Amino acid sequence: MGPVKKPPFSGQSTPNFDAFFIIKRSTETDENFGNVSPFLVEKAITGSVGVVTSTKLMRSGDLLVEVASRKQAQQILKLHHLSTIPVSVRPHETLNTSKGVITCGRLLNLPIEEIRQEFSGQGVHDVRRINIRRNGELIPTKHFILTFNTPRLPEYIKAGYVRCSVRPYIPNPLRCFKCQRFGHSKTNCRGTLTCARCAVAGHESTGCTAVEKCINCQGKHTSFSRSCPKWELEKEVVTLKFKNNISFPEARRLVKARTPIEGQSYASVVDKNHPVYQTTHCPHCNYVVTMSNFPSTSKSPEPVAIASSSDTKNKNILPKSSSPTTAVSPDSQDSSGFQIVKNRKKPKLSSKIQSLNDNQIKPVTASKFLKSPSKVLLSAPIVTQHKSSKNKTDQNETYNANAVNLPSDSRVRGELLQTLNLSM
Repeated sequence: MGPVKKPPFSGQSTPNFDAFFIIKRSTETDENFGNVSPFLVEKAITGSVGVVTSTKLMRSGDLLVEVASRKQAQQILKLHHLSTIPVSVRPHETLNTSKGVITCGRLLNLPIEEIRQEFSGQGVHDVRRINIRRNGELIPTKHFILTFNTPRLPEYIKAGYVRCSVRPYIPNPLRCFKCQRFGHSKTNCRGTLTCARCAVAGHESTGCTAVEKCINCQGKHTSFSRSCPKWELEKEVVTLKFKNNISFPEARRLVKARTPIEGQSYASVVDKNHPVYQTTHCPHCNYVVTMSNFPSTSKSPEPVAIASSSDTKNKNILPKSSSPTTAVSPDSQDSSGFQIVKNRKKPKLSSKIQSLNDNQIKPVTASKFLKSPSKVLLSAPIVTQHKSSKNKTDQNETYNANAVNLPSDSRVRGELLQTLNLSM
């Protein structure tokens, strides 16, 4: 079983309702909701239709309300008052619909009315054919723009037995024919009349022969040129808006956030935010100094260098500098008491410690106790036990004592026998 799809289901007739509505104040003085308490508005809407998905104040001062169910959509259309404020409610013109493009060669020779009627059962309420102009004549194509009565586009639509995939329709940026600016039409324009060819105010572009200049980017092209960087930026905003089904202000904010500032590259921003360190050696005082191109702050650590000296009073510290690249003159420092620290050799172990280690590892030699020759023949071998410092295990070693010279002194002889662990 495939993933559950949200309506409208492709190729099927599905019921739908408008989710976005505009609430406008009905007054003779053209008042809006800009000076009305938001608590009063929230309580009035909740008391009339219930808890809605969202409520926003538009730039015009009207309210944009998104409902959560068909029942709320039916109730909000019946509103005539919010508390004591007279209002009028109507569905939003564009947020409740979506546009897609299909390509089907089988529909090339069919009239638009027949195509619209056949597609009406699948949530389509408008069909427009894309025409191209060649040699001054309009030529119909196999591409169609479908307007669905839902904000979510279906994956495909069926023209009889032919399955046609639906892709988002991305229009060109809206440009005003009066002031030549993007984002509004001539009907809602408050600017001055500007020529689309030379960017000079006061006349239209018809019959203008002046040098081309763009009013949007000040480039050497017309204001309606497709190579204008401002047009490309607006095209990216429109593409993001229709692909993600978001508002124009939100799409414009996202595009500006990921677009670099003019005249400033990403590499220059990284260089400013990340310091570059350089290590140099001072020939006068034998110091190793690290310098950076990053400006120092109050939280930045100050570099301190201390040299070894026989006299503690002659110890010198590099002077603190306000700029990390400021050099200090060698005459201002007294380097007579400084000594260069060389690699020191490791001290050797004393002879006593070395002899103790040898006694722990090597077996005891009986000849060191001999003072006068006195041979004693032993019938049994001499067995000694000692502990190794390496593995701490008892080891037995056997010596051939057939010709061992023992001293004549009884005291020394007893010490030797005790050392060798002999039983007399």
